Amino acid sequence: MLAQETLKRIGSVAKESGLPIKTIRYYDELGLLKTFGRTEGNYRLFSSDVFGRLRFIKRAQSLGLTLLEIREFLNVRDQGDLPCNHIKVKLEDKLQNIEQQIQQLHVLRQELSGLLSGWESIPEYPEETICPIIEQI
Repeated sequence: MLAQETLKRIGSVAKESGLPIKTIRYYDELGLLKTFGRTEGNYRLFSSDVFGRLRFIKRAQSLGLTLLEIREFLNVRDQGDLPCNHIKVKLEDKLQNIEQQIQQLHVLRQELSGLLSGWESIPEYPEETICPIIEQI
C-alpha cells in the first residue's frame, strides 16, 4: 500500500486533471481508475498514477474507443501486460469503419448534389407534393 502522503483526494485529482469530479467518480465506478480507499470524510483516494490513466482514457476516447473498450485495455495492463495488441486490433476495426463511413458519405454527397441541381423545378401537380427536392426520384 502507498504511503498516505502520496495519495490524492478526488478534488485534487479533479483540479490537477481539469476533469469534473463527477467524471472521475464515473470512471471509478466503471472500473477505469483504482482507488486506494477513502478518507474519514469518505472522499476517494488515488495514487499519482491516476493522471497517466486519465490521459490514456481521454486520448483513447479521442480515437473513438468506448469506455468499455478502454476498461478492457486497462484490465490487461493491470494484470501486468501491455494491451498494445488488443488496441491495435480495435484501432484497425475503427479505421475500417471510418473508411466505410467515408464511402457512404461520398454516395450521400452525390445524391444531395443531384437533388439540389434541380431544386428550382416546380412540380406538375404541386398540390400532390410536400417538397419536390426530396421527392424526386
